Amino acid sequence: MVWPKIKNLMINMKSWIQNNKLSLVGVAVGALGGFFYWNYIGCASGTCMITSKPINSTLYGALMGFLLFGIFQKEKTAEI
Repeated sequence: MVWPKIKNLMINMKSWIQNNKLSLVGVAVGALGGFFYWNYIGCASGTCMITSKPINSTLYGALMGFLLFGIFQKEKTAEI
């Protein structure tokens, strides 16, 4: 039957989201920050590599948000 497989997949996805919640928030905050940076500051001449296009600044912001918020994620230690 298909339903038990889908239910198992949903449970796995929910646990993955719970484990990586801080990183996902960092990506979202960084992407918004990158887009707003492009929108309000940007690059007037169009020669800037990161801020000349909204997709570049949004992806760069998402990466920076992921890295910044990743600093605060606790390491899981293995029990012996």
